[in-house]
Amino acid sequence: MSSSTLINTQTALINKIETHQARIAIIGLGYVGLPLAVEFGLVGFSVIGIDVNPEKVDQLTKGISYIKDVETEKVTQLVESFRFSTTTNFDVLAEADIVIICVPTPLSKTKEPDISYILSAAEAIKKHLHSGQLVMLESTTYPGTTDEVLLPIFEETGLKIDQDFFLAFSPERVDPGNPKFHTGNIPKVVGGVTPLSTEVAAKTYNQIISNVHKVSSARVAETTKLLENTFRSVNIGLVNEIAKLCHALEVNVWEVVEAAATKPFGFMPFYPGPGIGGHCIPLDPLYLSWKARMHGFEARFIGLAEEVNSGMPNHVIEIISDALNKHRKPLNGSKILVLGAAYKRDIDDVRESPALEILNKLHQKGSIIAYSDPYIQSLTLEEGVSIESVELDRTVLAYSDAVVIITDHSDFNYQFIVDHAPLVIDTRNATRHVKEPSNKVIKL
Repeated sequence: MSSSTLINTQTALINKIETHQARIAIIGLGYVGLPLAVEFGLVGFSVIGIDVNPEKVDQLTKGISYIKDVETEKVTQLVESFRFSTTTNFDVLAEADIVIICVPTPLSKTKEPDISYILSAAEAIKKHLHSGQLVMLESTTYPGTTDEVLLPIFEETGLKIDQDFFLAFSPERVDPGNPKFHTGNIPKVVGGVTPLSTEVAAKTYNQIISNVHKVSSARVAETTKLLENTFRSVNIGLVNEIAKLCHALEVNVWEVVEAAATKPFGFMPFYPGPGIGGHCIPLDPLYLSWKARMHGFEARFIGLAEEVNSGMPNHVIEIISDALNKHRKPLNGSKILVLGAAYKRDIDDVRESPALEILNKLHQKGSIIAYSDPYIQSLTLEEGVSIESVELDRTVLAYSDAVVIITDHSDFNYQFIVDHAPLVIDTRNATRHVKEPSNKVIKL
């Protein structure tokens, strides 16, 4: 194949991208895929979203968003203007010029990478792969997935990279509930399996994101994502360990961090909590450590951070138990109200939330549990235990033996909570501005 043919294949696709004539298919319409679909649709692309969940497809077909960060008005606008449609049928991939994979990448029960969703998407794409098509992976995965796993699958069709299709990785950087940063203004890292693939992928993202950072390979882009969240995991693990030390020393860890943060260089504040949640921080570092072990390297920092962070729910249980014990009450039989079930403030996502583990452990120890969360209406715990969120009022607070703040939603009135609860355990420093009576509030 001559170089002019390669350039023509690339030029033809780039022309479609620059004129917004390229048809975009996004596989997976969750916290990553749906915002991405909306951004492309708003600048004039024709976008089709594919999801295996028919309920999601039905809602989006009606123009209704099920994600808090994506406004229903925008989805409705795009649906009514025929720039966004959804389906469960992967056959539409045959019409797509660009395919973006945004599927989950969980861990197995043995804490090893589970890329089965990526593989399923790849097999569906393989059936409809055609000349002049760009495939991009956004799902977080271990370094080498794009060129070691996806590329061989696609080349089984007889089509060749650059000659017929392009393949790249660009890590998602979504931060649910963050009003400042969203898909359109977060810098985008892009790495292709080949330089030509990098250029085509970068050109695609440049249509919706001004700051696109190109790296030399898909592996660099894959590792970049894992470094970002490993950095956070390790630093959260460090401050969580300091929090446990401060608890033993009877020192306020929040005051310590606040004081250290006054240093204008050499320090970046991280804050302790009841555990880490969400799809990224608890999982991504383990993808990296798994890949490291495959190469005979033990990532010790990652392992230590995971050990500390995963142990925080038990630390919270110990604090609750000690606090109740001072009031001559055991965990068994005590009425405990947990505030917040989501893994972070002001969102409706419970994935890997420490609140679930804490509620489960309290239930196992015989506590009478309840929870309140303005974004999560019901929960299913272990052994099929179902509980509904309760309305916060004076009676509910006063009835509880202890109120435990796990997620610091801004909807909660912390002064009201402290005024009417007999005992408050605050794992997020949410009560820092509250006028607390005596020693009613115990902090992490």
